[in-house]
Amino acid sequence: MVELRYFAWLRERVGVGHEQVETEAATVGELINELKDRDEAYAFAFSDLSAIRAAVDQELVEFDAPLAGAREIAFFPPMTGG
Repeated sequence: MVELRYFAWLRERVGVGHEQVETEAATVGELINELKDRDEAYAFAFSDLSAIRAAVDQELVEFDAPLAGAREIAFFPPMTGG
């Protein structure tokens, strides 16, 4: 079981701020594909991957990052600021 956290417009599109899921995904990208197959809300939320960042256990990662041993995966829009 892994904790998923969604922030900003991703949370709005998915409809929840966090949830626990069982996954067979080996990478963040595979997890995203599993989520997209769930229903239209997830497919819409993850339709533009260039507008999404991911963190595994609070460390920014690429979509090919492994999930082995991960406790939390967060998805959020790119950060801006100065």
